[in-house]
This record gives sequence, structure tokens and C-alpha cells, in this order.
Amino acid sequence: MTIDLRSDTVTKPTKGMMQAILEAEVGDDVYKEDPTANRLEKKLADMFGMDSALFFPTGSMANQAAIKMHTQPSEQLIADKWAHVYNYEGGGVSFNSGVSCKLIDGHRGMITAGQVAENINPPDFYHSPLTSLVCLENTTNKGGGACYDFSEIEKIRKVCNDHNLGLHLDGARVWNALVAKKEDPKDYGKIFDTVSVCLSKGLGTPMGSVLIGKKEIMQKAMRVRKVLGGGMRQIGFMAAAGIYALNNHIERLAEDHKKAFEIAEVLSQQQFVKKVEPTETNIVIFYLAEEISEEKFMNDLLQKNIKISAMGQGKLRIVTHLDYTNEMHETFLKTLTEYPT
Repeated sequence: MTIDLRSDTVTKPTKGMMQAILEAEVGDDVYKEDPTANRLEKKLADMFGMDSALFFPTGSMANQAAIKMHTQPSEQLIADKWAHVYNYEGGGVSFNSGVSCKLIDGHRGMITAGQVAENINPPDFYHSPLTSLVCLENTTNKGGGACYDFSEIEKIRKVCNDHNLGLHLDGARVWNALVAKKEDPKDYGKIFDTVSVCLSKGLGTPMGSVLIGKKEIMQKAMRVRKVLGGGMRQIGFMAAAGIYALNNHIERLAEDHKKAFEIAEVLSQQQFVKKVEPTETNIVIFYLAEEISEEKFMNDLLQKNIKISAMGQGKLRIVTHLDYTNEMHETFLKTLTEYPT
């Protein structure tokens, strides 16, 4: 038995999802003739109360498309220093859009309205880049699955309105935030201009993200997706997996959260652990005591067929997910309590 806690992207389709894939009605999505892809996009647009949605092969591409749609070359976006769009999308912000990032030293990957306001460049000062977009991430990856207080997002929206800025949400794990905070996706649709949601993390599909947004900006989405190489044909097979996941896998995310809380609690009691970050959803971030070798710790776990992630600078990450069973959970907790034996 291999216990893979590196990411919630390692899941495999359930039997029900596989059946939905096999039975999917498909067509050519580049011609917008795939009925299942169209149905998925409408379902998500309706869920968030937004005008339009478009399927993308990856979350990074959906985010990069949104940035491209919101900005012009030489402009600048504002994001937290730990933002996925800056750290984990291959430098795509500069490569694809010719845009720079004004990085804010936020709290666990989250920024405040005050920080956004302080970091907007004066639009009439032509020596500095024109600020045109704010990117938020909820939940935050490097922040350990932290969730924004929605009232702060509303304040950020007001700042954006006051300064004519776009507001994009990297919602790769927004499903976790919605479950943890008992929020309504339509509230997000009222606030953001664009939202990217991932289907292949907590929801457990093989691939795919969807960019959802307001009509005036989403008019550019098909063209930008084409430029980025994201046009696909009979994508309804994967869209069917997405529809199945939306119908069956959202509420069960609470199970992943519960397991993450229990892992964090056990880790906090171990002498080999220096610190465990607050755990709100399905990501646990922790640091080893100084005398413990990270390389040896990771290898010791690997010898027991347990995989976790090293994020650099001593930060280790555990992510619970659909395929992490109760049996695996008990085995992992036992391994932690008995370490280093």
C-alpha cells in the first residue's frame, strides 16, 4: 500500500466517474459542438452566478488566460508573494502577458485591502508600470490551505472599483474554502471579474479547470485559449468527469479536512516537529526540528511507502484527498507517532 500525500492531484477516477466518462456524449469543442463540455460550462457559470465559462486543460493555463485578458504588456498585477500565479506557473505572467508582479508580504498567502491600496502605482506617473489587476488565491497553497475572510475580499473589491482594477480569483481549491466556510459560490461571482476553478484536485477528475467570468471580459477567452494552445476536440469525456465530481465530490471534502486536522494534531505532539501551521482545509504545512534531517525524514517515510512534499526552506507539505482512505490514515498516524522507529 502506497500512501501518497504529495498533492490532491494524485487521485484516480472513481467507478462512478469512469462510468460517466464512458457514457459521455461528445463533439468538437473547438467548434463549441461538444454537448457535455457546454453543459459543464453552463453548470459552473450558473453555480457562480456569472455570465460565461470556458474549459481549460490546466489551472495554470486558465489563470494565465485570465491575466492575459485583464492586462496589456508593460502593466502590473498585485498578488501575494506566495501566489501560485507567480511561483508555480513557470514565469508565465511575464512570458505570456509581458506583465510584472507587485508582490505583497501578506499573511499565509492572503493580502488585505489596505495592502492592495498601498501598492497601486499612481496611474499618471508614467515611470512606473500601470497597475491593472489584483490576483487572489483561495485557498492558498503555500499558505497551507488558508481561507480568506470573505469580508476582506469585499473590501478588496471596493479598492479595485475605486481604482478601475480587475479582480481575478485563482480558485484551484475554492471548493475547499466553500465547504470549510459554508459559503455560497454566487457570492464569489458577484465579487470577482474572473474565477478559475480546478476539477482535478479535491474533486478528483483526471484533468481540467474552468475559467468563469463576466461577459465583457470572457469574450476574449476563446481566442486567448487558442493562442495558449488550449483548444481541444472531444473534451466531453473529461467534462463528464467534471459534472460527476460537482454532483458527488464537493461535500465529501469535509472528510479530507477532518483527516488533515487529525494529522496536524498528531504532528504538533511529536518532538521531531518544530512547528505546524494552522490547518483549515486539506493542506498541512509543518517544519522539522533543527536536529532532524529533512532528507533523512523524507527517505524514512519513503521506505514505508509514504510520500509527502518538500516545498523548500524547511517547509514540508501534506495534502489529504479522495484516494486517501481510512486505512491509510490510521497507518500514517501510527507511523508519525512511532517515528523514528
